Order: sequence, then structure tokens, then C-alpha cells
Amino acid sequence: MQILQKLSEEFNIKMWQVENTVKLIDEGNTIPFISRYRKEATGELDDQLLRKLHDRLSYLRSIELRKQEVKRLIDEQGKLTDELAAAIDKAEKLTEIEDIYRPYRPKRRTRATIAKEKGLEPLADLLFEQSLYEGNIDDICKPYINEENNVLTTEDALSGAMDIIAEIISDNADFRKFIREYTYNNGMISSRSTGQEETEKKRDVYQMYHDFSEPVRKAARHRILALNRGEKEGFLSVKIDVEPDGITNYLFKKLIPQKRSITSEYVEKAAVDAYTRLIAPSIENELRNLLTDDSQEGAIKLFAENLKNLLMQPPIKGKVVLGLDPAYRTGCKIAVVDETGRVLDTTVIFPTPPQNKVDESKTVIKALIIKHDVGLIAIGNGTASRESEMFIAELIKEIDRKVFYLVVNESGASVYSASELGAEEFPDFDVSQRSAVSIARRTLDPLAEFVKIDPKSIGVGQYQHDMNQKRLGQALGAVVEDCVNNVGVDLNTASASLLSYISGINTAIAKNITSFRETEGKFKHRKQLLKVPKLGQKAFEQCAGFLRITDGDNILDNTSVHPESYEAAKKLLELTGYTLDDVKNKKLSGLYDKVMKNVDELAKQCGVGVPTLKDITEELLKPGRDPRDEIKPVQLLEGVMNIEDLKPGMILTGTVRNVMDFGAFVDIGVHQDGLVHISRLSDKFVKHPTDIVSVGDIVQVKVLDIDIDRKRISLSMRDF
Repeated sequence: MQILQKLSEEFNIKMWQVENTVKLIDEGNTIPFISRYRKEATGELDDQLLRKLHDRLSYLRSIELRKQEVKRLIDEQGKLTDELAAAIDKAEKLTEIEDIYRPYRPKRRTRATIAKEKGLEPLADLLFEQSLYEGNIDDICKPYINEENNVLTTEDALSGAMDIIAEIISDNADFRKFIREYTYNNGMISSRSTGQEETEKKRDVYQMYHDFSEPVRKAARHRILALNRGEKEGFLSVKIDVEPDGITNYLFKKLIPQKRSITSEYVEKAAVDAYTRLIAPSIENELRNLLTDDSQEGAIKLFAENLKNLLMQPPIKGKVVLGLDPAYRTGCKIAVVDETGRVLDTTVIFPTPPQNKVDESKTVIKALIIKHDVGLIAIGNGTASRESEMFIAELIKEIDRKVFYLVVNESGASVYSASELGAEEFPDFDVSQRSAVSIARRTLDPLAEFVKIDPKSIGVGQYQHDMNQKRLGQALGAVVEDCVNNVGVDLNTASASLLSYISGINTAIAKNITSFRETEGKFKHRKQLLKVPKLGQKAFEQCAGFLRITDGDNILDNTSVHPESYEAAKKLLELTGYTLDDVKNKKLSGLYDKVMKNVDELAKQCGVGVPTLKDITEELLKPGRDPRDEIKPVQLLEGVMNIEDLKPGMILTGTVRNVMDFGAFVDIGVHQDGLVHISRLSDKFVKHPTDIVSVGDIVQVKVLDIDIDRKRISLSMRDF
């Protein structure tokens, strides 16, 4: 109940919403299903908030489990008091729990444990009490000098006792909490060059970090990740520094009584040692990990946002596409696919160096354009892309029909081509032919093609290889799942890889669906899914609404109306004077107004909630609707420019290819993306680039500066 209350407060939603949502999650319902088909139960919480709530629920439950574990471990030592149990229960973060558990955690052999083995713990207690105001330190230590224990002098005894005191101070949860917060608020993270020779590319990346520092609390996420990578590669030395006086003064104030004892100076020395030897290195590691975790989480969220925008790019419909995978020596691989993605033709041309068979290559491409009525040429943006683009632009000018071209981000195409899935899909094609097919298909349906590739290979993130791979995989998998379910898939054409992202369907069931389709023929209605091996009633409930049948027996099967709501949909049509044939023939003018005028009463009569009734109405009006159709289409090209053609002050139209913490990279058609720094995105203050732009956006930019040698283009979206 405490967890549910906390979730209610943190997300500013009502308790009943939290209780219902958690119950649905615990029953095994997926986030897309809950978001779409259980709106009444959740109070119409969207999929993004539901995912955040799910993540937070998992974290809070893990904290609760750790609390119980720590209490059990301390209790087994016979040291669990009511006060200690209350402190553990009160803790809200894992670090707080671990700080409390620290004194009771089994330790490796330390200087303090060695001192205890020498019988110096009573002396340490005596010094730490600071209750002696008279006497001689030699006399105090004399009973503990023991040749057998290798304690030969007063200094030996004091040294061992102070080691014990230092460890006690280091294990104090309150002290560690203060020092952690003080270091975070007042510390500086800095880096220096290690002197290891860097390649030209690495020098470019790490130059600014050779003598760098900034406050820990203001450290930018992308810089933390860059520092980590530079340190990992051996080019940078990174550390966190803080002036120690504020910390040692705090410790003295907490540890030394107003009336000093003759032992107080040794407690002071132990406190300084505790901080410099034990606490500071530990806190530095904790803060470095905290900064890294925070930076990684931010980068993962940004990667996820970029991936979502890429996957939701609108498909280019109704065109035969010629995909061109550029290369030099081995030639450019060509694949022509029809409007559905079916491969019509493949070949190889050699218009680029060293062969330079330009005229011969033009003849081949022109013949393919005429033969298959090609309307779009998709060019991969990898090696030899520039020369290939110039070749295609020149060719388009020579033909008497309207053909456009598009430069496609080919990230991950080679990964797919060499994958087991690629080989399974095109067993008779070589790797480069599969890559050309992938490039062509990305324009027809980006979502269907990109799901075949590990999201980490798609190239819309930053430092993805430095991330926590499990967390990154979970986040990106959730994005793909949300996108696929938001769009829906055609049950009779979708690949197994696409189907596997549908709510309730795993890889095995996805393959069973495609196998069933091959042996039994096309699905005619959704209920046939129950005949698919391993697809039971629960899986059917989760997946059915997201699977479309475009030419089936029931027009409702081509909408996102869930089968559980079919009777409600039919009742709604009956009450408003329409039929399923009217839905099929798109003769429902006036339906929306009729529903909205009497929505509460109609919902009651149809036996559903108002949110569900509204969803049903929208779906009846647009069967087969693709939400991506409402997004601005991609920019098709006819001409070509070189980076040498650019001049400061030029106003150009470009496509946002990637968004980072520090700005956005925009493709302006010169084979080298330009950077719009965050400070140049708008005339107003920009907290983060994603507030202004998204991957796939078509934007106007002004050229500020061009560095041809370093292939750098500086752009602005303001000042014009």
C-alpha cells in the first residue's frame, strides 16, 4: 500500500488509477493493451506514463525486497534494533539502505580488523569516548603494548586504535550522506590528458578534455559519457575534487565535544584519515557511477525518442522503389521492389571508381525504370554514396519521366544482411543484395523494415555501446513495441519479426502465425488466431486488436476495435442508424456528431465506457487508418549539391537525422550532415533539443560556417 501511495503522489494520479493499473500489470497484461483497451480502468493513462509507472513500480519493489533482505541479514547477527529497523523502513533510495547496512556487511580483512585482532578495540573505544581530561597518553596505551601482538610502542597502539575509529566514522550512514551531498554540490569533475598519443579522429573528440573541469552538479550528460569513454580508451585521466575543509570541519563538529579531551586530537586525526583514505575514494566512485547512470538514462531516453520518430516516419505509398547500395570496387548493388516490398529485380552496376562505367550503368538503370515503372530511387548513405547520388541526379535529368531520389540512412542494413533473418528471408541473395533490398524497403515502410534490426544498430543514439546494454535493450524494445502496436500490422503480410512485437505475441507464436498462414492460407477473421499453436485465450485477448485483416469477412477486423467490443460497435451503429456496410463503404457522415451529442447515454446502452465508445467511433470512421499518414512526409530530391557549393548565409531545407543533448544533425543534401547547436535552434531558451526538433523533421536552416577539410558544417535554425 505504501508503494501504491507513493506512485499516486509521484505521478499525480488518483489512488484508484494506480491500484487498477498495478493489478492489470500483475495479471500479465502488456502496456500497449492496457493503454489502448483498458482506458476506463486506468483513467485513460497513456502508454508513456504507463511505462514510467511500470519502471518505477519495479524499482520501488526492488527497494522493498532489499530492505527485507538487509533486516534479515542484520537480525541474523543479533544486532537488529527497533531504531535500526525503522531507519531501514524510512530509507527511500538503495544508497541509503546500503549506508545503513555498511557497518554490518561482512568485510574483507582491513587495517581496522587487523587492529582488532591485536586487541586494540578497547583502546579505540576509550579514545573515541573522549572522556579523559587528565593523564598521559603513554600510560593510557601501555596496557595494550604487547610484543606477541606486534604492538611494540605507543605509536603502534595509537595507529591501530585510530584505524578502528576511522572505520567506525567511515561506516556512519549520516556522515556518508552529508559528504556525498556536499561533494555533489561543491565538487568539480576534471580531466587531463594521459599523454597517450591519439589518432586524428580521437584528437578531435577529446581535445577539449585535455584540461577540463566543471561543477559536478552541472555536468552535462554527453560530456560525462565522453569523459568515461576517453578514460576507458586510456586517453584521459578523470577525477572528482572537492575542497576538504568543509567536510573535515563538519566531521570535527559532529565528533569532537565542546570540552576537548586529551584523546580528541587522535579522533581528529582518525576523522581526517577516514575521509581521505576511506570515504573520499568511495564517494568519488559512487558519484561517478551516479553521474554515469544518470547520463546513460538520459542518453537512453534520447535514443528512444529518436528511434520512435524514425520508426514512425510515414511510409511512401504507391511507388515502385529502386534501392541502391553504393560501393566502389565491388560495384553498386541494385534491388527493385514493388509497392508491397516484393523483390522484382536485382543487379550490379559499376558507375563509381575504379571502374567508372557510367554510361553502361545508366543504360541498366534506365531500363529498370522503364521495365518496372520505378518512381523512387533510394540511395544508401554509406561508402561511395556521394558519387552514387551525383550519378543518379545526372541520370534523372536525362529521362522523360518523373523520378525522385532519396538518400536513406543505411545504418544496420549490413547487420540485417548478414543476419540469420536476412538469410532466411532471401536465401539465394548475397549479403550486399539483401542490403539493397533493405534500403529500398525502408522507404515503403520504415517500421516494418527497421524491426528486423537490433535497435542499437540503427544509428540514432549517442554512445550506445557504452550503455548498460540490458537497460538499453529494454528501453528500445519498449519503443518498438509501442510503435508497432500503435500502427498495427497486417495479419496476412506481416513478417514474423514484425509480429513478434505485437502485444501478447512472442517469437515462437509469431513464427507459428506465419507457418499457419502458409499452410492454411490467408486469415479471413481474427478468431482464426485461436487455431494457431500456442496462441491461447490470454494471448488472443492481448494481440487481437492490433492485428488487421484488410480484406476479411468482417470490416471490424480492419480496425483497432477489439473483438470484445464488436457487439458494442454493432449496437452503436444500430442506435445511430448505420450498418457495417456503411463502415465498409465509408458512408458514415454525421456519425461523429450523433455520438458526441449523446455520448454518455450511448455508452451506457452499448455497455462500454465513454473512452472506449469514442475510440470505437474513430475507428469506424477510418477503417485501415495508419496514424503515420498524419505525419509530414519525407523530402524527396531531384538535384544534388556538394559541400564545396555551400556558402555562409545560404538558406536550405533539410531533414533532421539525429538529435543529441547538444544539438541536432541535419541532412541538407551534401552527404555530410550539418550541426545545429542547441544555442542555434531557436531565438528562445531551449532546455533540450527535443523540445524543438525530432528525427525526421523537415526544417529550414541557415549555413553559418563550412570546414571542408574536417567535413564540418555549422547551421542555424534562427537569425533568418
